[in-house]
Parts: sequence; structure tokens; C-alpha cells
Amino acid sequence: MQIPLTIADHLRRAELVYGDRIAVIDEPEQIASPLPELTYRRVAELSKAMAAGFDEMGLDVGSRVAMVSHNAARLLVFLFGTSAFGRVGVPINFRLNAEEVQYIVDHSNADVLIMDPELEAALGDVKVGRRLLAGEESDSLFIEGVEPRPWIPNEDATATINYTSGTTARPKGVEMTHRNLWLNAAVFGWQAGVSDRDVYLHTLPMFHCNGWGMPYAVTGMGGKHVVMRKVDGPEILRRIEQHGITLLCGAPAVISAVLDAADDWDGEIPGNGTMRCVVAGAPPPTRTIERVETELGWEFIQIYGLTETAPLLTMNRNRAEWDADTPAERATRLSRAGAPALGVALSTSAEGELLARSNHVLKSYWAQPEATAEALNGAWFHTGDGAVIGNDHFVTITDRKKDVIISGGENVSSIEVEDTLFSHPAVAEVAVIGVPDEKWGETIKALVVLSDGADAEAIDERALINHCRDKLAHFKCPTTVEFRDELARTATGKLQKFRLRAPYWEGMTKQVN
Repeated sequence: MQIPLTIADHLRRAELVYGDRIAVIDEPEQIASPLPELTYRRVAELSKAMAAGFDEMGLDVGSRVAMVSHNAARLLVFLFGTSAFGRVGVPINFRLNAEEVQYIVDHSNADVLIMDPELEAALGDVKVGRRLLAGEESDSLFIEGVEPRPWIPNEDATATINYTSGTTARPKGVEMTHRNLWLNAAVFGWQAGVSDRDVYLHTLPMFHCNGWGMPYAVTGMGGKHVVMRKVDGPEILRRIEQHGITLLCGAPAVISAVLDAADDWDGEIPGNGTMRCVVAGAPPPTRTIERVETELGWEFIQIYGLTETAPLLTMNRNRAEWDADTPAERATRLSRAGAPALGVALSTSAEGELLARSNHVLKSYWAQPEATAEALNGAWFHTGDGAVIGNDHFVTITDRKKDVIISGGENVSSIEVEDTLFSHPAVAEVAVIGVPDEKWGETIKALVVLSDGADAEAIDERALINHCRDKLAHFKCPTTVEFRDELARTATGKLQKFRLRAPYWEGMTKQVN
């Protein structure tokens, strides 16, 4: 017997097994009125009402429905109200400008755009067949008490189109099938130990890889969702204390915000001994990983993946063999991207690019067959990331392929240099880039944001260069350091290095030298 794997399975089980359990606690500061506490039975009712409303609008199976919103209970309902009933959800990054959102709406050919009211001023001119403000307006058009039109389950059908974060050029629409999302949620949830006792804090934007698949995993297991609209370190600690949070996901910047807040927290840190935090988006500094264990008392888990892989490819989680290690030694081990997740095969190309095969790899790029063929060339997905796979099969990401700096014929990993600079107590953020140099071809530049309270007069360019020279081969060290107030990042915490590099390469026909 073979039963199609679809997103509807997670909602159906939650309603059947945990129908009376509190499922979702909405963000209380929603611009649209927050939804009251929802049971899983109510989540199912609202998802069906949304689907019935789309039926009434005349949207066929396979129609694209987009939503641009901060984290909200309505966005969680949207993930089920579209895909679980045969339509295609298109969650959009709320930090994009009107032109970028218009591109995604047009490219995906979305029939409907549901919009967070806070974004109306910025995005109100986006053209779409039907635009609904989330809240009273959208709620009034969804039809309760009516069964949506039946959909014949098809695990190979596109469930969502997730647009890449735009670290290079125009974003591409990543088609994820029901099978992709189901198996990603199952493997991620299993390896992260998700159970019905978990209380999950949505610090990760739900638009990003559908919240990495955790909304499905937590729902299928009957865990509780606590929605957080905007990341704030002290507020994360307060919610962990208030709701008994046991799990969150986020970029290293989220963990840094929590560590900063913990410095001023009065009493025991909430979640000490019970919290798990899953981190991805950029390799975190080893000292950050160590502080999670020693200062917060939380378990640190690192994963690696991409929008195109749903995202899980690898996981690095503390194991029994490391129990006797010091926190510093464990942090060093945990700084690697990790071992292949269940069902994932990894390799590297002759050029050192990480290649993957997995049930989580995208179906295709929406309406971009050439880009699809390039990404899946040779029956492997080409990640675009440089990596080394050790004898123990653990993966270390060495760089974005295009971010490798070649100076005087030597390859330099910007991640290694960034990690070294992060080890200086005055450094809060850093990006290392290659810039043109007449003698060396490219030379290494560090863009640095100092920590609050750092003595800017005492910490100058020479001090940071010398710090690197004490720890690295000299050819790897920055030749120049610039101090910035902030660095350009995507919504998921990735450094937008193409923006940081652009001024230094202006007027050049190639981005290598």
C-alpha cells in the first residue's frame, strides 16, 4: 500500500489526536487583532474556512496564493489553508520593498496577496488580482462551516513556492512538493527530538523555508506554537519563562541577541537545562556556541541547508562520545555544519563545491528550466557552497563559492577570518570580503561592527589585524579594516556580501581579480 504524503497529514493528525489541546498562542502585539488562543480543532476549522473562501473566489487547484506578513497565527493557518487543500502557498519576505514583492507576485502569477496591515503603507501599490489585509478583511472572506472542494492528494504536486533570500541577483522561486516538505519535517523533527511535550517559539520567520518545516513537524506531533512577531532578546527570555518554551530556531544573530539580554537578566536564565536552540543561516563563532552552553544552559544544535533543500541537509548535535569534552571542545565540534541528515547523500565536486542528493531537494525553480538544469546537473543538487567532508563524514562549510578570496594565488576562507575576528571581545559583527588589489589580485578587507561599550579609540584597525596575525597564517589576515554601524543582512541573518562588495568592484567587468 502506498498513501500519498501531503501537508494535510499533519493538520489531520493534530485535529484527530490533539483537537482540544491549545495549539497556538498568537503574538499579542499584532497590528491586525491577534487571534485568540487556538486549539488544533480550531486551527483545522480556520484552515478549511480559508480553503472554502478560495473556492468561492474561483481559485482552482494549483493556483498560487501569496502572503507577506510578520510572524502571526494567520500566517501559520495560511501554510495549511493553501497547501493542505491543493493550492500553492507563496510566503513572501516581509522585509522586501514594493518592487521586490511585485516581482514575486508577478513571477509566481499569484491570484491573491494577503498582506500584514503594518506593510500596507509600503506595499499598498503592489498590483495583484485580489489583495486582502490580514485581519478583519481577510477573516470575513473565509467561509466557516463549509467543507472545501475535495482535492485528490498528490505528493508530487507543488505545495509551496519559496523565493530565495536574494544573496545573489533576482530571487528564484523554489518549488517544494508535498513529499519534499513532509519528509523534511519528519527527518528534522525526529533528529531534533520534537514531541507533544514541546513548546515551540517562532523566532524564525515563517516565510523562510516555511519556518524550516518546524510548523509542520510541531503540528504533526501536537506541540504548542508560541508566535513571536519580531525578534527581541529580552522578550525571547520573557516568553521562554512565561510559556515554558523548549525549542526555537534562528540565525546566529538571534542567539547573540539572547546572550546580550542574558547579561542583564535577573535570576536564573529561563530554559536552563530544558531549552534546545537550532541555528543555521551562517556558521556561528565557536565562542557563541560555547556561551550557549555555559551561560544559558541551553542545548545548541546546528543545521545546514538551503531554501532549495527545504532546508535540512546536515545536523550537528551533541553526542555521547563528546560528553567528557570541555565546553570549548564541544563548541569546536559543534561549529561544523554536521553529518548528513537521514536520507541525505553528500559529496564534493572537483572544485570543492558541496553536492547533495535528498528527498528534500527542490522539484524545480518556478518557470526557470535553465536554472533548474544547472542546479541539478549530474543528478546532484549544486549548493554553491564550498565545503570539506571529513573522514567522520561531518561537513565543514568553507565558504560561498563566489566568496572565496584568492590573494596572491592562495585561497582564503572568509569564514575562517570572520571566526577569528569574532573571537576578539570588541567585535559584535564582521564580514570579510575580497577587494581588488593591483599587486595581489585581491586583498582581504574586514568590515567590523564593534560591540556596545567597546572602546572605539583603543580598538583600531591595527589592533584587529594584529589579533588575526596572532592566530592565522599572515596571508589570511585582513590588510584593511573598516568600521561600520551595521552590516547588510537578509531577513534570515545571512550577510549580503554582494552588496558589501559592490562599491569596491564598481566599474569592473568581472567580480574576481
